[in-house]
Amino acid sequence: MSRPTQESTDQASVEHLLRTERPEQLDELDYLLITALQTSPRAEWAQIGKVLGVDASTAARRWHRLTEAGHAWLSCYTVAVGPAVPIIAFIEVDCAAGALHDVAAEIADDPHLITIEHVTGARDLVLTAAFPDLAMLARYVGFRLGRLPGVSATRPQTATAVHTEGSRWRLDRLDPDSHDLLAKDQGPAMPRRGLPAPDALDTRLYLLLSEDFRQPAARLAERLGVSPTTVRRRLDRMHRQDSLIYRCEVARHLSGWPISVTLWGIAPAGETSRIASQLIRMRETRLCASLTGPHNLMLTVWLRSAEDIAAFEARLADRFPELAVADRAVALWQLKIAGHVLDPLGRHIRNVPVTFWKDPAAHRTEQALLHRLRTPR
Repeated sequence: MSRPTQESTDQASVEHLLRTERPEQLDELDYLLITALQTSPRAEWAQIGKVLGVDASTAARRWHRLTEAGHAWLSCYTVAVGPAVPIIAFIEVDCAAGALHDVAAEIADDPHLITIEHVTGARDLVLTAAFPDLAMLARYVGFRLGRLPGVSATRPQTATAVHTEGSRWRLDRLDPDSHDLLAKDQGPAMPRRGLPAPDALDTRLYLLLSEDFRQPAARLAERLGVSPTTVRRRLDRMHRQDSLIYRCEVARHLSGWPISVTLWGIAPAGETSRIASQLIRMRETRLCASLTGPHNLMLTVWLRSAEDIAAFEARLADRFPELAVADRAVALWQLKIAGHVLDPLGRHIRNVPVTFWKDPAAHRTEQALLHRLRTPR
């Protein structure tokens, strides 16, 4: 067998680079399929195929091709954490020159980090995270982030309310009749009170669902070592309690909405709920939250182009003259969304199941500090 020449090797490298930097475009059936799964993530392939006008095997085959290429993917995480609502925090991180990517790679597997974004403006990274309480948030910021080489500053804020988040965003390629055939109750936008804390079996089930929530109950039961009836009973309970959030995502580069912008605004305290209720109905809105910091409203939108940023802000000013946009940031690289690590074009790389953070080293460091504080000088 002849060895490849340098010319052929170079040509292969160029072709690989072109495939990497210029991903294939999606066709209309791909967009319809993604929208159908955003509308009803757990629908049977036969039902999805009927709505799209194809057979079940074609729908399943198309989806497999999309996921293999990293162009689209499914995610699932739980909001069942017990009687208290978890703390949702937005943490701004400043990095030393040249350290940003090392910091991002170090924290990518922190399971409670829902989103990691490299952004423009007055901060390098914006993290969205969930914690069981404020003490755990303080521990993470002080004894994890604050001690990482390359982190020069952190600024956490907590959400007093999350009005909507990415699981409710749609490509909107389906006609109204097809949408109505698939649409179901979408459950809560974010965690709510009164959900029982998961037991050990629930937690194991959540982790398997985060890998692939469309796998049949029999397969889940086999992997858990329990009966299919037990799995179905637990899934039925979780769905009745709205304790699971399902998402279908598409690579932002291929979505038709490639520009992600986060805006921080200041609204009169008595007007934030009214403004938020209208912001979440806007086509572009991916996230809307009320915050505890100097900017009491945070909005993330996906736009068609960079030129649309000014036009969108003008629309906000016209519709909400009492809302002052104080700052903005454009996402350069969304490194992680809803527990999934992405490449610079927004394509899927791998899954990191969303759970609460536990770090024995940080706990020991905190205990050492407490010992010092208990000891009079």
